[in-house]
Amino acid sequence: MARLWQKNYSLDSLMQSFTVRNDYILDRDLVLSDVVSSYAHAKGLEKIGILTESETALLRKGLEEIASLQKEGRFEIKAEDEDCHTAIEGYLTSCCGEVGKKIHTGRSRNDQVETALRVYMREGVLKIGEEACVFALELLSSAGKYEMVPMPGRTHTQLAMPSSIGLWFSSFAAEIMDEASHLLDVCRLIDQCPLGSAASYGVPLPLDREYTSSLLGFERVQKNVLYAANSRGKFEALVLDACEYLTGTACKMAQDLILFTLPELGYFSLPKELTTGSSIMPQKKNPDGLELVRSRSCIVSSASSLVKNIIRPLVSGYNRDFQDTKEPLMTGLKTSFEIIAIMARMVEGLEVHEDRLREGMRNEIFATDKVFDKVMAGGNFRDSYRHVGLNLEDVEKIDVDAALRKRTSLGAPGNLRLEDDLKRADELKAVFSQRLERLSAVYENLIPSVNSVLSW
Repeated sequence: MARLWQKNYSLDSLMQSFTVRNDYILDRDLVLSDVVSSYAHAKGLEKIGILTESETALLRKGLEEIASLQKEGRFEIKAEDEDCHTAIEGYLTSCCGEVGKKIHTGRSRNDQVETALRVYMREGVLKIGEEACVFALELLSSAGKYEMVPMPGRTHTQLAMPSSIGLWFSSFAAEIMDEASHLLDVCRLIDQCPLGSAASYGVPLPLDREYTSSLLGFERVQKNVLYAANSRGKFEALVLDACEYLTGTACKMAQDLILFTLPELGYFSLPKELTTGSSIMPQKKNPDGLELVRSRSCIVSSASSLVKNIIRPLVSGYNRDFQDTKEPLMTGLKTSFEIIAIMARMVEGLEVHEDRLREGMRNEIFATDKVFDKVMAGGNFRDSYRHVGLNLEDVEKIDVDAALRKRTSLGAPGNLRLEDDLKRADELKAVFSQRLERLSAVYENLIPSVNSVLSW
């Protein structure tokens, strides 16, 4: 089909390549988002008399065909289409005739693209959040299983104080749950429908934007049409920032595991099915997954920075620069999901070596305990600290299990209250799962064969 903006001249070939780049390839992942959005728009046009009921039904049939082809990997988007939106309209015009030419009435490609992206990232955030809760539950399961198993606590990477496996696992669970909660907050913010805002200034048609927004399952309409355009990129950046926090936590844990699985320490062994080998050294089981978690968390961070840098200098209204926020958004979301999913599997299959952990509890790690023994015997902290510090050779290994049990303040190794964390993780996961189920029902009500717009 001709470009949606086609004029009475041909575009320079370099300009064509420069402006399109790989959008038509990226857009394969946006087809289903556009399909459900387009049908909601068609229903809105029917409501105001632009389309008849039979015309809307014909368009729905064409959109269902596109959805089926897409699921089979057979819906074609050509470079000359520029994007999936043109390809979809072209297909509808081919199979529905003149009716296909009406589907764009009242829409600009700007709000069409933005709506498809909003649908895509709304579900993406919820899916990442749900997987984050799965990860947190795996962490808490391991924390409960090994709650009082000793583990050397470290600061500055050096031995510090007695700790436990339960504390280590549950610390990451608490962090992941906070970041999942933040994802929910971001999802509430972006749950606004831009459809009908057109090219930043609305159209002279009585579009019922609240109606189409409700059809797509949005919490509310993004009312101000200029803000709808100005929020493009900003909402993407908010989502990617939230993902950056989450993947940053995964990166920290991956680094810990790389260190703690070194043969010299041997606190843990990774599940062999999640390690790779060497092409030259037959003995190797490499932590490549963890190393890629480290590097790919940087991909998420760079995606977040890239989007903010693109939108920072823009004037109000639509600018073509927004096109270049699409790839980092889609890459960042998919990468975030993969990072969290692989870390959940790592934790599930992790083997804990209690004997090596206990061996790591060297005498010096009990120095602070000895200081507090003196304090409890009536000494003041500062003099006790100095005395122990000047006589470190006198620090002896003590009963580490008893030392852990003595740490009874809330959140310390002897009083983790994991049941509170488990309850929170279950409740959070239920919220994400319920919202995803609701979206599936929304999509299926529009296009019965679509229960998710994501390919991952």
